[in-house]
Amino acid sequence: MSADQRRVQRPRDPQARRDALTAAVIESIADVGIGRTTHRSVATRAGLPLGATTYYFPTLDDLVEAGLRRAAEIFDRDLTSWAERLAAAADPATELAAIAAEYAADAVPARLAYELSAAAMRDERLRPLAHRRLGGLREVLEAAFGRCAYAVGAVLDGAVLQALTTGVPVDREALASVVRRLTRTGDDREPLRRDRA
Repeated sequence: MSADQRRVQRPRDPQARRDALTAAVIESIADVGIGRTTHRSVATRAGLPLGATTYYFPTLDDLVEAGLRRAAEIFDRDLTSWAERLAAAADPATELAAIAAEYAADAVPARLAYELSAAAMRDERLRPLAHRRLGGLREVLEAAFGRCAYAVGAVLDGAVLQALTTGVPVDREALASVVRRLTRTGDDREPLRRDRA
């Protein structure tokens, strides 16, 4: 569908316009990164006039932040699904490898996650969103892998980032094998208590 067709169909409802712009900024960040996302590119993707972007989001930072906040909601939904899958899995390492492969193959949510991490290094306003994603992932991994959650998370992030960077799919068997080795100790599935050092 062309931008002209979308523009004709786009309602004048302010919330619908905000939603369309937020969805468009997510697409833009995933496709070209935060650094190449502009008011104009987002307006084109949303099928709205350029003035609509600056009306609802006066600065580019406001627009990007709105998109990343919406992306955080997507991360939350993903994490809920991952937690359910890992809890039901006979072999959590194999299931985590499958999740990682699917996540890297979809690319949009994974790219958003890494764009958020990179942006949060430089913009303190975005750090709570990055913490939210990382904290949620840590909780999911603690429930499945206990004390090894931090190490499993680091390996998971590395495998997904490598797949996104190279275009080579996640090696499920290798990732599952590494996760099994990390979690081989006897008390590995014991949840990490917050009152321990």
